[in-house]
Amino acid sequence: MPSEQAFAPARALQSLSAGLLAIERLAIMGFMGLLAGLILLNVVTRYSGVPIYWIDESSVYSVVWLTFIGASAMTRLRLDFAVSMLTERLSERWRKVAKVIATGMVVTFGVALAAMCWLWMDPPGIAAAGFDARAFAGETFNFLYTERTQTLNWPTWVLYMILPIFAVSMTVHGLANLVEDIGLVPPAPIRGFVLSDIDGVN
Repeated sequence: MPSEQAFAPARALQSLSAGLLAIERLAIMGFMGLLAGLILLNVVTRYSGVPIYWIDESSVYSVVWLTFIGASAMTRLRLDFAVSMLTERLSERWRKVAKVIATGMVVTFGVALAAMCWLWMDPPGIAAAGFDARAFAGETFNFLYTERTQTLNWPTWVLYMILPIFAVSMTVHGLANLVEDIGLVPPAPIRGFVLSDIDGVN
């Protein structure tokens, strides 16, 4: 039987996932409040005849960040999409195997997305260019760090940071789910979210 020390990394992974989930919960509430405020402000200013031109773009980016953060949280909560037409016909043992495989695919996707973000954002490359965006773009033809948004005039790379954040957080949540599916540790209680009793292979 594995020792308690063997479970230590799995428990640490659960704790890390729980910490990320708590942060994501606050971020979700924050972005939902921000989005509601922006939409109401947009309605009021347009009705008053003095529309604020940057609200539309702000709303779009708020939705984008809210979507990715929510998708990451849903991974840990196991509320992502599940197709159970096949697995519901399997035995309990093979259903667990299918669940492990599905969770493993989530982890694989998260790692692959993180690797693509690393190649795309190229932190060593921009550092080697002395964080000079124009020099970096001239050498690599990667214009990520020179582009700016249309109305807010923010650097687009700041807004695109949600992609590596999502990749890392989803990978952590996926690994936490995986150690539970394998049986290394019992499922940890989820705090701050109200979940249903529906259980699918996701």
